[in-house]
Amino acid sequence: MTLGLLSISWQVIVDSIGLGAVYALMAVGIGLVFGVLRLVNFAYGQLVMAGAYALAFASQWDLPLVVGIAFCFAIVIVLSLLMDIVVFRPLRAQSPAVMLVATFAVAFLLQSIALLAFGPLGKSASSLGYLNRPVTIGDVDIRKITIVAIVVAGICLLVLVLLLERTTMGLHMRAAAMDFRTARLLGVRADRVIGSAVLISALLAATVSVILTVQNPLVTPDFALRDTIVVLAGVVVGGMNRLLTATMGGFAIGFVSGLLGGALPSDQSQYLPSFLFGLVILVLLVRPNGLFARGPGPVERV
Repeated sequence: MTLGLLSISWQVIVDSIGLGAVYALMAVGIGLVFGVLRLVNFAYGQLVMAGAYALAFASQWDLPLVVGIAFCFAIVIVLSLLMDIVVFRPLRAQSPAVMLVATFAVAFLLQSIALLAFGPLGKSASSLGYLNRPVTIGDVDIRKITIVAIVVAGICLLVLVLLLERTTMGLHMRAAAMDFRTARLLGVRADRVIGSAVLISALLAATVSVILTVQNPLVTPDFALRDTIVVLAGVVVGGMNRLLTATMGGFAIGFVSGLLGGALPSDQSQYLPSFLFGLVILVLLVRPNGLFARGPGPVERV
């Protein structure tokens, strides 16, 4: 199949859908924290990196796969809660600019710690490699982890929608997202709502850690950094005013990134970020509130 001057195979399309599913999961975690805290967490990628290092060490220690994944989830959850308690909670009353700078500082601090502790060459999670083996259907090789990513993304989104729509905690989250001060006056416990949002975001980050580590077993201090930047752009493109639009934006930018990466000749792959962020600028010029946003302004943030 061809699209203009680019040749796009079914293999590229399948891989792009898998990448879109992973980016959608990242967008859910980022969008959820933004909806409740009004915080764009640039340190989200470092949570993914921490989980990837946990998997790499579990692989070196020859731990069973289930134990290694549990270790990954534990590290990401503890680090995420510490990040909220030590940094974000004391700054909660400050301006969004202060919070934004704090996330930058945390991100580069964690990256520097990983560089000093583990070195620039990184660690390998080679024991997870078999999950990246393909299943051949016709002429298309579908990697097992791609299937897992698509299924897990769908399940996580469904569970999160049910949580937000059918539970008391979900109602409190949506109320806090629309008007945090009024929600507190009506009896919503702020720390509990924020803690729940941070915990769910951490669970999603750990899930992304497992998927990305299977796809790329070499874990370095800048692991998932580029992915986080791309997903943040996707969240803005989709529309940060609602969790659904942010998720759709994450999937869209992952899918387009996969298409461009697979269609461009190998000697022109260095132009991929230019094409991708050029498209982001064009979309924002046409739809500044987001590609999938319904109205002119934010109405519901979760």
